Amino acid sequence: MLPNELLKRIRQIEIYTDHLANDVFAGQYQSTFKGQGMEFVEVRQYVPGDDVRTIDWRVSARTRKPYVRRYVEERELTVMLVVDASGSMNFGTCATTKAETMAEAAATLAFSAIRNNDKVGLLVFTDEVEAYIPPTKGRRQVLRVIREVLYTSPQRRSTNLAQALEYVNRVLTRRAIVFVISDFLTGGYARPLSVAARRHDLICLKVQDPREVSIPPSGLFELQDAETGQRRLINLTPRLAEQMRFNAMQRNAQLRQELARHKADLVELDAGESPAKPLTAFFQKRSRRR
Repeated sequence: MLPNELLKRIRQIEIYTDHLANDVFAGQYQSTFKGQGMEFVEVRQYVPGDDVRTIDWRVSARTRKPYVRRYVEERELTVMLVVDASGSMNFGTCATTKAETMAEAAATLAFSAIRNNDKVGLLVFTDEVEAYIPPTKGRRQVLRVIREVLYTSPQRRSTNLAQALEYVNRVLTRRAIVFVISDFLTGGYARPLSVAARRHDLICLKVQDPREVSIPPSGLFELQDAETGQRRLINLTPRLAEQMRFNAMQRNAQLRQELARHKADLVELDAGESPAKPLTAFFQKRSRRR
């Protein structure tokens, strides 16, 4: 049984993200992600305005009237959410942690997918695969995904994105839309990322807390590594604060370059803020690009 507080939180996220998927992103998701081909539906009589290239000459010759073949987009897609549950995702200096912002983004994408009758799956990872839900359709599947994102108690706290991507590359045998939601505070994933980008439509959602980019000088300051538990007392001088800011910006620039090299997309989310605005901007950008 789930605690009442968690059930309440799941319900809040369901209501909020279902609204985003239904009202804010209505049509944007479908226009952004196209099907894998065209499916034949029927042959019908030609009417002025039809594309002459779709004329079925055999049927037209037999009936002595022009007929055209009608196709529709083969719409069904598979969406895989790859979600980071490592210790660093629990960091937050705003109204919500990175993990909570990540959960809202994952739920919004899941609801957008089922609105278009697509399959949704989930992989939760730390430095190992913590949970895997194979892709399938339906509202119950989305609620299961939200529950796992919020309720999974990871056994580990470190991060191994490379292993998670390798797992995805093994289990997804057909092309899919893969959303990786993480803070990307790890390395060593370049090779499996390039494989995933080649096989799938890869979109990375980077979740970042403002204090990971800009830390005001504050004298003696105790820092704790969220993944190893190690503590360190430092003198946070203006020079050191500026160096930390520069390092964070450099990591972000390197991630952008890495993804651009493999033609994968990047959406940057700020912890404590709704993912609606950056996701809307992403959908619009992708739609224009198509």
